[in-house]
Amino acid sequence: MAVRQSRARSGRRSARAAAAVAAAVFLAAVPGVAAGEPPAPEPSAEPSPGPSAKPGTESAPAFGAYLDYGPRGVARMAALSHWLGGAELRVGHTYLPGDRWSNIEGAPGFLDVWADWRTRKADRMLVLNVPMMERNEEHVDDDEVRELLRQGAAGRFDHHFRALAERLVALKVPDTVLVLGWEMNGTTYTHRCGPDPEAWKTYWNRIVTTMRAVPGQKFRFDFAPSRGRDAVPWTRCYPGDATVDIIGMDSYDQPRGMTFDEQVKEPYGLQAHVDFAKAHGKPVSYPEWGLFRNGDNAAYMRGMLAWMDEHKPVYNTVTDYCPHGVWQCDDNPRSTAVYRSVLFGRTDEPEPTVPKPEEPGTPTPPPLPPVPSTAPEPPADCSPLELGDWVEYWLGGKLCMRLDWYSRNE
Repeated sequence: MAVRQSRARSGRRSARAAAAVAAAVFLAAVPGVAAGEPPAPEPSAEPSPGPSAKPGTESAPAFGAYLDYGPRGVARMAALSHWLGGAELRVGHTYLPGDRWSNIEGAPGFLDVWADWRTRKADRMLVLNVPMMERNEEHVDDDEVRELLRQGAAGRFDHHFRALAERLVALKVPDTVLVLGWEMNGTTYTHRCGPDPEAWKTYWNRIVTTMRAVPGQKFRFDFAPSRGRDAVPWTRCYPGDATVDIIGMDSYDQPRGMTFDEQVKEPYGLQAHVDFAKAHGKPVSYPEWGLFRNGDNAAYMRGMLAWMDEHKPVYNTVTDYCPHGVWQCDDNPRSTAVYRSVLFGRTDEPEPTVPKPEEPGTPTPPPLPPVPSTAPEPPADCSPLELGDWVEYWLGGKLCMRLDWYSRNE
């Protein structure tokens, strides 16, 4: 297949990156940024555990959406959940700006609001796309990319990734899923693999080894090419099972005219991705997916949602802005209806088991004590005299005559 066009979305991230970081520093300190969220609990000495299934149940695959870089992305999750009938969005997804190394290290203020969202519930997941190079969307030519990859493979950039790992651990999100060097098989990014696949793989392994060496980390590293062959087969970039935890795939509805079934069956497509992951003993993910070249394509939306329900990825996050999105984009009403109908009200909670009420029976009343008589008891050895009701009324009762009156005088 011919090399595909780069997605138009890429420039948007670079254009907004600096503004997002600056806004995050201010907005992260403003109460109520994450609409609908309760106050954050006091941080504990131990980091929150990652998502896990409840005892005796199979946890549903986690899902979410990319809604914005910074605090607005966090705040919009509550509104999207409401739109989906209270569906549980367990995945928060953002990107580190790749304009300069200081932002790739996790600039102060940028990650704080995401870490706060993640630590509010134990089963949430933070997914962070991490560029492998600065100037990541500045169309650096192949010769320079090749030289940069070789410098990375030699360890020149290790300290930047060590700083990022230390930053995430300090923010108490040591179990973050890191989508490192995403879509490396394409042409969009400076961290692309094509100019020197061997150097790219060595560089990836150095980054992972460096970040895993930071005390307290529990990171999972997601290798996520774009679907299809693109500039190079993505299998040529795979760095090895020892440094990959999840094998992801970014799968948009492209190129023009390709049906969803063709996306499944094409070389290096969805089926090849699932088969490759199974062969390597790794779970799958879909960090980016959504509409694109084929417009408002409800068939793609149905197909992709059914595919993910079948293959149970660790997580998926739809890219939710135009032209890809379904909630923040009014251009795709048919696909939006499909997405909302499938995910409406979805949570990872098992159906509650309601015990059947017992059949009501006739209760047995407790034994009642006898009611005491209110009539005065005549004293012993005394015979009551019948004087009539009128006399007894005025006397206040009956009179009696003692039977032993004769013996008192003896």
